[in-house]
Amino acid sequence: LKVPHIGWNDVRAQPESPLFKGVRHPVFYFVHSYYMDCENPQLVSATCDYGITFPAAIVADNVWAVQFHPEKSQLNGLRFLQNFLSGS
Repeated sequence: LKVPHIGWNDVRAQPESPLFKGVRHPVFYFVHSYYMDCENPQLVSATCDYGITFPAAIVADNVWAVQFHPEKSQLNGLRFLQNFLSGS
């Protein structure tokens, strides 16, 4: 696994995830060397493949976390942030 993970990658969002509503082809910008291994798959709302499959987005109650950088992800990131701010 090459680290750091830098660049654009496809994200596989759960169809019911409101965070990705309106994002037609979910490609986001990543910059990281670590990832979280989520023990509860029910919390994972999106995954990414980069040598391994890892959680790209997690939602647990009122905690929402992403591994990618929505602020660097152009129109997809803007849509994602709009969904987040609307309390999706």
